[in-house]
Amino acid sequence: MAEIRGDGGGCCPPMDLMRSEPMQLVQVIVPMESAHLTVSYLGDLGLVQFKDLNSEKSPFQRTYAAQIKRCGEMARKIRFFKDQMSKAGVSPKVILDKDIDIDLDDVEVKLGELEAELVEINANNDKLQRSYNELVEYKLVLEKAGEFFASAHRSATAQQSEIESQQVGEDVLETPLLQEEKSVDPTKQVKLGFLTGLVPREKSMVFERILFRATRGNIFIRQSVIEESVVDPNSGEKAEKNVFVVFYSGERAKSKILKICEAFGANRYPFSEELGRQAQMMTEVSGRLAELKTTISAGLDHRKILLETIGDKFEQWNLKVRKEKAIYHTLNMLSLDVTKKCLVGEGWSPLFAAPEIQEALQRAAVDSNSQVGSIFQVLRTKEMPPTFFRTNKFTTAFQEIVDAYGVAKYQEANPTVFTIVTFPFLFAVMFGDWGHGICLLLATMYLILREKKLSSQKLGDIMEMAFGGRYVIFMMSLFSIYTGLIYNEFFSIPYPLFAPSAYECRDASCRHATTIGLIKTRDTYPFGVDPVWHGTRSELPFLNSLKMKMSILLGVAQMNLGIIMSFCNAKFFKSAVNVWFQFVPQMIFLNCLFGYLSVLIIIKWCTGSQADLYHVMIYMFLSPMDDLGENQLFPNQKTVQLTFLFLALVSVPWMLLPKPFILKKQHEARHQGQSYAQLDETDESLQVETTGGSHGHEEFEFSEIFVHQLIHTIEFVLGAVSNTASYLRLWALSLAHSELSSVFYEKVLLMAWGFNNIFILIVGILVFIFATVGVLLVMETLSAFLHALRLHWVEYQNKFYEGDGYKFAPFTFTLLGNEDE
Repeated sequence: MAEIRGDGGGCCPPMDLMRSEPMQLVQVIVPMESAHLTVSYLGDLGLVQFKDLNSEKSPFQRTYAAQIKRCGEMARKIRFFKDQMSKAGVSPKVILDKDIDIDLDDVEVKLGELEAELVEINANNDKLQRSYNELVEYKLVLEKAGEFFASAHRSATAQQSEIESQQVGEDVLETPLLQEEKSVDPTKQVKLGFLTGLVPREKSMVFERILFRATRGNIFIRQSVIEESVVDPNSGEKAEKNVFVVFYSGERAKSKILKICEAFGANRYPFSEELGRQAQMMTEVSGRLAELKTTISAGLDHRKILLETIGDKFEQWNLKVRKEKAIYHTLNMLSLDVTKKCLVGEGWSPLFAAPEIQEALQRAAVDSNSQVGSIFQVLRTKEMPPTFFRTNKFTTAFQEIVDAYGVAKYQEANPTVFTIVTFPFLFAVMFGDWGHGICLLLATMYLILREKKLSSQKLGDIMEMAFGGRYVIFMMSLFSIYTGLIYNEFFSIPYPLFAPSAYECRDASCRHATTIGLIKTRDTYPFGVDPVWHGTRSELPFLNSLKMKMSILLGVAQMNLGIIMSFCNAKFFKSAVNVWFQFVPQMIFLNCLFGYLSVLIIIKWCTGSQADLYHVMIYMFLSPMDDLGENQLFPNQKTVQLTFLFLALVSVPWMLLPKPFILKKQHEARHQGQSYAQLDETDESLQVETTGGSHGHEEFEFSEIFVHQLIHTIEFVLGAVSNTASYLRLWALSLAHSELSSVFYEKVLLMAWGFNNIFILIVGILVFIFATVGVLLVMETLSAFLHALRLHWVEYQNKFYEGDGYKFAPFTFTLLGNEDE
């Protein structure tokens, strides 16, 4: 069994990775005055999973609801600070010493003061920025509308001069009459009013049309396009706008225009038609813009200084608030005793952690100056404990892969021991190329050598996933190099690394014919595939046959491993029913069919027979009494096949029928006075009833048990066939990877080499590298990784372990620094 020490080094006892840690249900009775510090120390220890003893109460009815609400308010302020720092481009300062103790009351007061100051600064800045944007728009209105009025004034002056020149030379007698005709009563003159402002450009045409219709054409509008975008004072966003001037007659038309401007979001600004007044207003606006710009700049500098001050303590405050909130959440899971002077808590902990927990309780009582110490005791229970495997940085990723399929029950065999080897090996079978394996190895070594620096940084989602599985990728790369040497492929190119090829061509054309044109002149190639196979017409049939049969052998071997481990679980839990009516018939069924197929493959390899294994396996079921003829591989093969077929058929009812009736008989026997066995008096281990699947249930539903066994039997029988076929994906992915590498090499690199042009050659090399890295090392790696996951799911789903346990989740502060917790 694999023994691995935990992260604690020498402080922790040796860890057996095959079985989960022995667990015990403990009870702690803590005085109120030391409860907070006790939970804090236990969180630092991270070896107790508390049970919620107040599950019937709502969150608002619990003892520490007010403290949690207080911590939630402080957490809201911290999130507000983080958002403001993110917008200002200020990064929080990383704290190296996380053990600095600060008072929560001081943090609350400081956060309140800083929030009030920051909110006030933001409000003043928003007000100043709005005024600045309004003045910018006002300045544009003065410029554009001023140009329009100046142009109109020049045009009117020119027309007046032209009229006056036409009157020179006319008859003097007619002049009084003409002047009398042109004289108009001042009371009958109509004075036009006007409005100026800005309207969004996308609404300008509709705005003009609505004005025309609302006033029945009794308006005159001019618009001028602003080349650059302006910031809208109301929304604070950039927008393209037009300056407009609307002339109207009458107050009724004015009120309509004002309502339409408000509906279209048009900002209106005052404007004088006097040129002198326009120049004065332009000077005033320009001066106020300069003043506001200086004021806003000073305000932003002050805000940045304040945010940098917050950033210096941000991580420290964040950690403190999150830690306090976690402590009070845990305290709410503890129940008050009848005197309301103590808190009673229950939880699961590993057996080895008892001395450490007791030491933490004593230290908390001393540090809190409590006159009464905490009480620690072990409780007896038939409840199923959680599953806890202590891992290190190497085994953590493999354990998480296994837990993704389902958490093993308490004390069941842990598939992680085998997954450390089988998962990267199955990946390598599909990804066999020692050139690609070296590329993966170099990338992984970078992550491993810089793991201390990278672990303290915030990486992206994909990079975080790759960094967390760096040791998985490391093992995958080593096995890829190994299988690549077996396949004799280096970026799809064969190399005679270990010896020259055992074959030579009879003539120059034999390489393009078949292997019949080859003559064996040396000893067999010592390791892997002979390089002479690559490039011949028979390469694909040869490698297809090799990899397909190898995939079946690997699949049958791994499925047998799963069934053997189910036998180990049955022996560990002393379940004779599972041994005789689950393990034995499953081994017989699997090996009488697919184990027999594996033996035939090996015999065919050893003897060089030309027998058709497809024909043998198909007619073993369809026509078992027929003679095998040329497909016979050994004497009495027909008798052996009939025996295996009979045993496989017998094993199906063997799996289905006896177990439900035996479980029913055992249940009836327990209820006749043998319901409970004597408990072990020692405190060293926790005995858990696991046989029968009842776990303390009073009722026995025979129909439910029988249906469950029927489903399990059908699933195993069909799964044995489909899972064996599933392992053929090893062959398919390996073939696809090899052929894709060959295509990139032949169609990119060799074609570029044939042009005899250095530029084309460099481009071809770059394309080849990009295709190799981008497609093979990323897409093919991901594809092979997912297929390896699928094969392990096939393996562990029903054989290795039941997968319906629950994981040990201790109260700990380890992940408090993660924002995604």
